[in-house]
Amino acid sequence: MKSEVLAHLHDILQAGRAVGRFVVGRTFGEYCGDDLLRSGVERKFEIMGEALNRIARVDPSVLDQIRDRRGAGRV
Repeated sequence: MKSEVLAHLHDILQAGRAVGRFVVGRTFGEYCGDDLLRSGVERKFEIMGEALNRIARVDPSVLDQIRDRRGAGRV
Protein backbone atom coordinates (compact mmCIF):
# COMPACT_ATOMS: atom_id res chain seq x y z
CA MET A 1 0.00 0.00 0.00
CA LYS A 2 1.35 3.42 -0.93
CA SER A 3 2.53 5.68 1.88
CA GLU A 4 0.19 8.41 0.62
CA VAL A 5 -2.80 6.10 1.11
CA LEU A 6 -1.58 5.15 4.59
CA ALA A 7 -1.32 8.85 5.47
CA HIS A 8 -4.92 9.42 4.36
CA LEU A 9 -6.10 6.39 6.34
CA HIS A 10 -4.29 7.81 9.36
CA ASP A 11 -6.10 11.13 8.86
CA ILE A 12 -9.44 9.29 8.76
CA LEU A 13 -8.63 7.40 11.94
CA GLN A 14 -7.53 10.53 13.78
CA ALA A 15 -10.59 12.49 12.67
CA GLY A 16 -12.89 9.66 13.76
CA ARG A 17 -11.24 9.47 17.15
CA ALA A 18 -11.61 13.22 17.54
CA VAL A 19 -15.34 12.99 16.81
CA GLY A 20 -15.61 10.33 19.51
CA ARG A 21 -13.84 12.58 22.02
CA PHE A 22 -16.00 15.56 21.06
CA VAL A 23 -19.33 13.81 21.59
CA VAL A 24 -18.63 11.47 24.51
CA GLY A 25 -21.10 12.16 27.29
CA ARG A 26 -23.09 14.61 25.17
CA THR A 27 -26.73 14.28 24.24
CA PHE A 28 -28.07 14.92 20.77
CA GLY A 29 -29.80 18.01 22.16
CA GLU A 30 -26.47 19.32 23.45
CA TYR A 31 -24.91 18.64 20.08
CA CYS A 32 -27.66 20.52 18.26
CA GLY A 33 -27.46 23.45 20.65
CA ASP A 34 -23.70 23.88 20.59
CA ASP A 35 -22.46 25.57 17.42
CA LEU A 36 -18.82 25.01 18.32
CA LEU A 37 -19.30 21.29 18.94
CA ARG A 38 -21.37 20.84 15.81
CA SER A 39 -18.82 22.74 13.70
CA GLY A 40 -15.97 20.64 15.06
CA VAL A 41 -17.74 17.38 14.32
CA GLU A 42 -18.74 18.53 10.85
CA ARG A 43 -15.17 19.60 10.10
CA LYS A 44 -13.82 16.20 11.07
CA PHE A 45 -16.33 14.51 8.76
CA GLU A 46 -15.19 16.83 5.97
CA ILE A 47 -11.61 15.73 6.64
CA MET A 48 -12.65 12.09 6.44
CA GLY A 49 -14.54 12.66 3.20
CA GLU A 50 -11.64 14.49 1.61
CA ALA A 51 -9.23 11.75 2.65
CA LEU A 52 -11.51 9.14 1.06
CA ASN A 53 -11.64 11.18 -2.14
CA ARG A 54 -7.86 11.40 -2.24
CA ILE A 55 -7.55 7.65 -1.68
CA ALA A 56 -9.97 7.14 -4.57
CA ARG A 57 -7.65 9.10 -6.85
CA VAL A 58 -4.47 7.33 -5.71
CA ASP A 59 -5.65 3.73 -5.30
CA PRO A 60 -9.40 3.12 -5.72
CA SER A 61 -9.04 -0.57 -4.86
CA VAL A 62 -8.39 0.41 -1.23
CA LEU A 63 -11.94 1.74 -0.97
CA ASP A 64 -13.35 -1.75 -1.49
CA GLN A 65 -11.94 -2.63 1.92
CA ILE A 66 -13.62 0.29 3.74
CA ARG A 67 -17.10 -0.53 5.02
CA ASP A 68 -19.77 2.20 4.81
CA ARG A 69 -17.44 4.56 2.99
CA ARG A 70 -20.26 6.19 1.05
CA GLY A 71 -21.76 7.56 4.25
CA ALA A 72 -18.51 9.37 5.07
CA GLY A 73 -18.00 11.37 1.92
CA ARG A 74 -18.69 11.89 -1.75
CA VAL A 75 -16.77 8.79 -2.88
